[in-house]
Amino acid sequence: MIRPLLRAALLLVLPFAATHAFAEPAPPSSEPYELVRSLQAVQDGIANGDTAAHGSHIALIRQIGEKLLAADASVWSNPQNGQAVVIYLLSGGAPQVVRKLPRDKLNVDARLFDGALAYVEGRQEEARELLKDIKPRTIPSGMGGQVALVQGALFARSEASFAIERLDDARLLLPGTLVEEAALRREILLVGQAEDFDKFEFLTLSYIRHYRNSIYAGDFWQRFSTGMTQSSLALDDRRFVRVAALLEQIDRASRLKLYLVIARAALVRGRLAVARLASERALTLSADATADRERAHLFRGASRALTNEYDGGFAELKALDRSKLPERDVLLLNATVQLALDVRKPIAGPSAGAAADKPPPTPARIDLASSTAMLARAQKQLGELELLTKDRRP
Repeated sequence: MIRPLLRAALLLVLPFAATHAFAEPAPPSSEPYELVRSLQAVQDGIANGDTAAHGSHIALIRQIGEKLLAADASVWSNPQNGQAVVIYLLSGGAPQVVRKLPRDKLNVDARLFDGALAYVEGRQEEARELLKDIKPRTIPSGMGGQVALVQGALFARSEASFAIERLDDARLLLPGTLVEEAALRREILLVGQAEDFDKFEFLTLSYIRHYRNSIYAGDFWQRFSTGMTQSSLALDDRRFVRVAALLEQIDRASRLKLYLVIARAALVRGRLAVARLASERALTLSADATADRERAHLFRGASRALTNEYDGGFAELKALDRSKLPERDVLLLNATVQLALDVRKPIAGPSAGAAADKPPPTPARIDLASSTAMLARAQKQLGELELLTKDRRP
């Protein structure tokens, strides 16, 4: 009985002790690389959801900067300390502090030092030029993981495949750290844009397994949502069950929002099976008489009316409360209703004489030319609306 009580007491005391320790200046005899290790330890706590660490790490960065400036010039001949300056910079350290250090005495690769400084000072093109050819796996892992993470950020837009490779390096070189957590957050969006569902799923599950309590988890889920909805990842009905399993990891409100986005995108792109599946999930999550509920009925009704449940789907569309739909969904509803009517529009029959020699035409003949034109028009309207709202997305 005593041991569990002692363990509980320690769990209460240790977080306070750790926070107090971070608030105090580092020992005067500490080497720069030891100071930077203490910073990394605090940041790793942030990755694991330690709010106390999050509150103290800015003060710690400032204290470490003061210690670096006060360090004896002789310490900089140690390569570990030169590398620590680069890590300090890439971990949120102040460039104005680093610029005051005795540059001629720092034992560190000039490309790494200058590239890190250019990156934190916002000189992106210069940073790309200096850091691109550095291979993170050929330098000490503590610095290599940080450099790989920066390379991933620098080349995310211009060379996505290279950025993904470097973010993979960051994860492998510094597992269980804030660097890995940040690499997962950055990489999930790039992999989504590349439409690599298997890796997207792997990265998501890795984040859930290790960092779901991270202070920055909200940013991860925003990137996850963007990667999921601005690609075709969720539009293949053969893997919808896997998509649904990933969405089960997020809160109910976010899940509902994503299912509605997926259903709408699937409908506009002609993936009617996915539109049906996603809208039905949204219906189970939405409350009666809400706008979300009406939107879910819109997407399900459209997917039914344009497949093999015409009458039921058309009735569902007609029963919608248009006043609860956003304007762009009203446009989609109008286009969908017209398209459904076009699908059932009979083709003009032959003359009376010819009709006597041929069987009657099949009901519900499809006028493909009219339907295709209507769908194209609806897609064009949707595309224009999406462009208007694109810049407001996370």
